[in-house]
Amino acid sequence: MEWIINYFESIPSAHRSMILVGGITFFWLIEGVLPLYRFQYKKWKHALPNLFFTLTTIIINFSLAFTLLRTADWVTANQFGLLNAVEMPLWLYVILGVMLLDFIGAYLAHWTEHKVKPLWMVHLVHHSDHHVDTTTANRHHPLESIVRFVFTTLGVFLIGAPIGVVMLYQSLSALLSQFNHANIKLSQRLDMLLSYFIVSPNMHKMHHHYVLPYTDSNYGNIFSIWDRLLGTYMYLDPEKIVYGVDVFPDEKENSSVRGLLKQPFQPYRKPTTGR
Repeated sequence: MEWIINYFESIPSAHRSMILVGGITFFWLIEGVLPLYRFQYKKWKHALPNLFFTLTTIIINFSLAFTLLRTADWVTANQFGLLNAVEMPLWLYVILGVMLLDFIGAYLAHWTEHKVKPLWMVHLVHHSDHHVDTTTANRHHPLESIVRFVFTTLGVFLIGAPIGVVMLYQSLSALLSQFNHANIKLSQRLDMLLSYFIVSPNMHKMHHHYVLPYTDSNYGNIFSIWDRLLGTYMYLDPEKIVYGVDVFPDEKENSSVRGLLKQPFQPYRKPTTGR
């Protein structure tokens, strides 16, 4: 376990970007062989805006990375945070660190984006994709990338996570997000089994169903335990899922990069199902 932490402590940001790009490429290829839905769309045309937002996410994370590093170094030097409150085996230290970062940096951030109207308008860029595939995982408005970074940094501070645990968490988070957004078909039994431990593709796809209450469920990214513990877990037959969001029923309305960048600044639209 210690060598894993040492490895993730030492890898530069460029290597983490390679993990992200490698994950997209891998699941992109799997989608072509085992698709869940056979979308009638131009795959590359659909991917271009999503890849643009992948690039902006990488740039923002690179630009702010020094804040994350300094926070992790400070909590480590001062033995601050929940992980440093009691002695524990290294394996437990690492597992708890990744799980708690997943709770604050992913689940709590995601839940907040759904409950705070201005943040919901920003997050709509992600939900307005009508053809969810592995590229959708990184379809986040630059403002959302900043919000997610703030939550992750807050998590590092409160938890007291060293940079090795932070890098491990971020790598797993990127890969799992690409996996659970990927348009791949798994057997119902396997997907359900996975959903007891991690956020499986079918579990997360339901979060992209276009109406409430399904949209406001399954906020997790790596571990499904947070949704199960906090009552936000739901599971729906993937064949019944309709992607998108009810406030943007027309997929052409904001499908361009320019339109998506402007989307958060449009007047608030109340969902037909209520929010």
